[in-house]
Amino acid sequence: MENVWSRPRKAPRQTLTLERIVAEALALLDEEGVGRLTMRRLAERLGTGSTTLYWHVATKDDVLDLALDAVFGEVRLPDPAPGEGDWRRPARELMRGWRAALLRHPWSAALLDRPLMGPNALSRTEFLYQTLAGAGFTPPKAAAHSLANYVMGSVIMQVAWERGGDGDTGAFLRERAARYPALAEHGLGHTWDATFDEGLGYLLDGMEQARR
Repeated sequence: MENVWSRPRKAPRQTLTLERIVAEALALLDEEGVGRLTMRRLAERLGTGSTTLYWHVATKDDVLDLALDAVFGEVRLPDPAPGEGDWRRPARELMRGWRAALLRHPWSAALLDRPLMGPNALSRTEFLYQTLAGAGFTPPKAAAHSLANYVMGSVIMQVAWERGGDGDTGAFLRERAARYPALAEHGLGHTWDATFDEGLGYLLDGMEQARR
């Protein structure tokens, strides 16, 4: 599989390093989003020419892959569960950290369909697999995918909701209470962090019950 990490890394050229490219790409993405990232604009922000930029990265996709992996690098690896300790604690910490990192960079929600093959993403996934396998989920793939998909789905929904604005959904539903009584009573609005934690708890507790 060829990607930016499988190709040999080139030496710095005219003081431009891969680290500088990634840092500037992150800044541009945070400020303006994925749609505004072009190789030309990135080169201008770095004070260099596109030719020098292409010395380090072959395509815009390389830059996006590197930037997304840098976001995963912000996720702290929890201390593993000691001995027969509760596997849910490190799994919960990792999922919370992953979500928080993605939400600090909302543009990342648009890139979560890309293969996560960078060293930071792989090291976090390795930790999750080891945690789940150690708890008895063998193979751990289905359990890991359940947790990862919950995090990604939560992030994508929150980013989309906040960008679009929720409007007055409560009033809309109350006007239609005869047709949607449960929604009219409970509404669609919620506190994102609390809702995420509660749902994650349901998922982890259900997995623990299934494991037993």
